[in-house]
Amino acid sequence: MGFEELLEKVGGFGPFQLRNVVLLALPRVLLPMHFLLPIFLAAVPAHHCALPGAPDNFSNQDAWLEAHLPREPDGRLSACLRFTHPQALPNSTLWGEGQDPGEQPEGEPSTVSCPQGWEYNHSEFSSTIATEWDLVCEQKGLNKATSTFFFAGVLVGAVAYGYLSDRFGRRRLLLVAYVSSLVLGLASAASVSYIMFAITRTLTGMALAGFTIIVMPLELEWLDVRHRTVAGVLSSTFWTGGVMLLGLIGYLIRDWRWLLLTVTLPCAPGILTLWWVPESARWLLTQGRVEEAHRYLLHCARLNGRPVGEDSLSREALNKVAAAERTVRRPSYLDLFRTPRLRHISLCCMVVWFGVNFSYYGVSLDVSGLGLNVYLTQLVFGAVELPSKLLVYLSVRHAGRRLTMAGTLLGSALALGFRILVSPEMKSWSTALAVMGKGFSEAAFTTAYLFTSELYPTVLSAPSSLQEEEMPMKQVQD
Repeated sequence: MGFEELLEKVGGFGPFQLRNVVLLALPRVLLPMHFLLPIFLAAVPAHHCALPGAPDNFSNQDAWLEAHLPREPDGRLSACLRFTHPQALPNSTLWGEGQDPGEQPEGEPSTVSCPQGWEYNHSEFSSTIATEWDLVCEQKGLNKATSTFFFAGVLVGAVAYGYLSDRFGRRRLLLVAYVSSLVLGLASAASVSYIMFAITRTLTGMALAGFTIIVMPLELEWLDVRHRTVAGVLSSTFWTGGVMLLGLIGYLIRDWRWLLLTVTLPCAPGILTLWWVPESARWLLTQGRVEEAHRYLLHCARLNGRPVGEDSLSREALNKVAAAERTVRRPSYLDLFRTPRLRHISLCCMVVWFGVNFSYYGVSLDVSGLGLNVYLTQLVFGAVELPSKLLVYLSVRHAGRRLTMAGTLLGSALALGFRILVSPEMKSWSTALAVMGKGFSEAAFTTAYLFTSELYPTVLSAPSSLQEEEMPMKQVQD
């Protein structure tokens, strides 16, 4: 008897599994709030060089700026340069202190970078990391680099958590992810320098990777195959909730430190919820911890209303399953490329995931590029994900995974491609295409999660998929 038969006895989908989905909802809400946090955390408000002696009379403010700041080719006042000497304007006598008009240099007026820093428009953001450490102009690359550091940490953390969760258990590593995310998030909010912030955000990305790697297997390993699609789509709606919640929190909290603190503190109650989160019975059996697996399986049967007693779910049966699983070689990352069929699937999945992530985060992190209210746009970008998930649920049931994956990626490419061709003056069309692209990219993201989780089973069932002749071809084709 395999684990699927055991799960059928205790109930593969019921109150026990739904409770797990709810208990593991918090990490899914927190992930987009951190992954998309640079939209508000690293926003660059309007700015210009700090100008000493600015007039108190705001009626002369525009003339004052015109005299001190050069214009860019598009007609806007420069954000990174100022005139070495104030320039004479028609009907204006704005000159520097002790400046004689005869000293005005001939030809093109000379400019310098901002020697006294910058002045920022705080009407939309009271504080961001860009205003905190002047990450603008020559330093703007450092501002964008924080996202690169963060996602590099996610990459390293994903590899580490994947190995460690198979070795030490999902529940224990989920606790590590919660605690380390809380501590490092608080450290990031308390950063006193850019270097400290960059390091702590990179480590935070490593910690949050635990949520992405652990939560889905911990849910799926308690679900039967028939209900994994509906449970996967249902669980992904919590991500959408986090996207929309970030827009609301960003609107209410305009200071980057308090914003980062707000999206980090929920990790504390998340630690408490682990008291009710069950360890994967599959993983426990592979480790020979039969008594613990037996206890969890009985608890699952009671909550699901299955009349299963200790005799019908005997320890002898569990011992046989555990013994069979312990005789199987522990898989490694190299097994993804061991057979021609697995190499083909792995390489295709890599290309698909690159396209999915590139389109989704490329659109999501460029909210300010639409030129609209950033908070409203974030809310709309989150809301459009809900019908996308319904589309995925219906499509995978009737058209299959592969056609749904291809269709959603094609929809993303067409919407975002046409947006490039639209004139900048046609903002309504540009916004509509961006929203459509976001919806299709989210649909592709959800489909990719469902598809790859079925192509790559958990460590218990992975060895069967390593045998090329036993690969479920119907599953691959769908």
